[in-house]
Amino acid sequence: MSINQANKALYASAQRVLKVAVNTPLRKHFDYLAPDDCSQHIELGVRVRVSFGKRELIGLVLGEQTKSEVELGALKTVLEVIDKEALLDDSILALCTWAASYYHYPIGQVIHQALPAHARRGRKLADAELHTAIEAEVRSVSGKLSLNPEQQEALQQIGSANKCYHCFLLEGVTGSGKTEVYLQAIAEKLNSGFQVLVLVPEISLTPQTLHRFQQRFTDYCIVTFHSGLSDKERFQAWQKARSGTAKIIIGTRSAIFVPLKNPGLIIVDEEHDASYKQQDGFRYSARDLAVYRSQLSNIPVLLGSATPSLESINNALAKRYSLLSLDKRASQAKQPRFRSIDLKGKTLQEGFSVELLEAIKQHLHQGHQVLVFLNRRGFSPLLQCHDCGWTASCPRCDISYTLHRKSPELRCHRCESQKKLVSQCPVCQGNSLIPIGLGTERTEEALENQFPDFPIFRIDRDTTRNQKHLKNTLSAIQQGKPGILLGTQILAKGHHFPKVTLVAIMDADAGLFSSDFRAQEFMGQLLIQVAGRAGREDLAGEVLMQTHNSTHPALLTLTTEGYKDFSRQLLKQRQEVQLPPFSFQVLIRAEASKSSMAESFLQAIKQHTRDSAAGANILLFGPIPAPMEKRAGRFRFQLIIQSGQRTALHNLLRRLLPLYEELPLSRRVRWSIDIDPMEFS
Repeated sequence: MSINQANKALYASAQRVLKVAVNTPLRKHFDYLAPDDCSQHIELGVRVRVSFGKRELIGLVLGEQTKSEVELGALKTVLEVIDKEALLDDSILALCTWAASYYHYPIGQVIHQALPAHARRGRKLADAELHTAIEAEVRSVSGKLSLNPEQQEALQQIGSANKCYHCFLLEGVTGSGKTEVYLQAIAEKLNSGFQVLVLVPEISLTPQTLHRFQQRFTDYCIVTFHSGLSDKERFQAWQKARSGTAKIIIGTRSAIFVPLKNPGLIIVDEEHDASYKQQDGFRYSARDLAVYRSQLSNIPVLLGSATPSLESINNALAKRYSLLSLDKRASQAKQPRFRSIDLKGKTLQEGFSVELLEAIKQHLHQGHQVLVFLNRRGFSPLLQCHDCGWTASCPRCDISYTLHRKSPELRCHRCESQKKLVSQCPVCQGNSLIPIGLGTERTEEALENQFPDFPIFRIDRDTTRNQKHLKNTLSAIQQGKPGILLGTQILAKGHHFPKVTLVAIMDADAGLFSSDFRAQEFMGQLLIQVAGRAGREDLAGEVLMQTHNSTHPALLTLTTEGYKDFSRQLLKQRQEVQLPPFSFQVLIRAEASKSSMAESFLQAIKQHTRDSAAGANILLFGPIPAPMEKRAGRFRFQLIIQSGQRTALHNLLRRLLPLYEELPLSRRVRWSIDIDPMEFS
């Protein structure tokens, strides 16, 4: 019996109290009386218009009852029931409720984010829209490729989890044909009348993924759902998914809340990617919610990556997930060969060693493409006066301005503030301002000078803002003519460039010596992902890494043994010191106009937590300044609460959150709670 069916018996009550979630920072629902003229049952998941203080808000009904903790005479009456039927079904409501509880975030704000903008504003759906559901037809699929034994085994195991929850981790080396496994698993679900939700980490990947899916599934309605769409486009895609019209839904993080009429499978591509974790406001993990949503819907979920997260690997090794391995590339292509270029004592030309320039030249003259990877956009990360040493820094952040010459301007990559490019030093009025360090703009200029006869395709945040420009760039690359692809980590994410035979990594040392315990994991994932763009078809590939630490154990393991051995070694190290995934963390952030306020607030939280957790397995670290202490004019501090038991940690938070909120400084600082934090910036 559904929740709505269980509540229908209450509709005849004279005093009907509705539990309503509204978009406020308060961690609770609110009680309202049902309208006098509404004699029928009001389903869970319908929208209502309510008076909240001096405002009118759109809320969602979470339940119906006959009593309230507030005197009935003091309750306000719902102004309008907007929908005739539930806008969100039981499973999405349960997902939102669980997410609000797990991430300790107000239920009203969780539901607010789960709805498209038009629905949040109270736009009514026509009756035809509420009831539109196209009956599934069994159709054949065009362009199906033959699978190798590893792929076939993976597909069979996925297919065996029919109409039941099961989580699979597909760990496949780059170029092993994970996408083909996805496509054939999807085809089986479509032929059985189900819908499939596919999550991808980046907007930049959705056009490429959509094109591939449209080529394969020509007779099915496919929609995308991401922040690059207009409100109207998102609303239309949401309605098609909800009604069952759309059979395949491809989206980024927020698509995890899109309702489906008949879900059959959820796929999380590049499941390791940090962009699945929201980094502000409601800090949820779309990957983890995908697993929980699959449990609620009793369907399988498939997590795929060439470089899975340590959390997912640990779950697979502990038999909570089923591990599917693709250790060979799908075609006859071999894994690219790694070679390090030791930079110690060498003279560089705009960041390039002589060996690297010569290798690029050889591959280009052989008619191939080269990918140059530099994870730093802009022209230069620092503008400095050669006479007095002044540096152009953002006054609101602890970071130097990045010089952009295409604009031209100085830009802070943290708070996004901009400043006109100066020609004189503001301290000594000297004219010797010099750019220090390399960004993709500067590297593009250097490559144009070195290789004037070949096109340079730069792909970074600055060039991908325009989706049309990105599409044209990718189309030009796919023509296969000799040229150089230059870009940041966007290039590492799932792109297939069949003519790339050389990947040049400008700086392989980032992440080796960071204080963040996840840094080496992220470094390994990024290097393997970008290296995997080389030699994906019949052309042999190689990877050249410029480094000052060619004998570092982590780099050696990664490049000689591969990510599988590298990740298992990191897991052992984490277990030895009881860091996640062998413990669980909560990061409490605080920021204020004065550093003392943020630090004092977290000190008070630490004291309350220590007093309440006496004798429990709780560790407290901090408060300490954030790695970037000052950002956008505010000082930032952090406190980590860690426990070996997830349940004990969450129970402690539920007891203490009301106390935290009553602290004298709680309304004078901005503070937030991050469950299972991925970044400590």
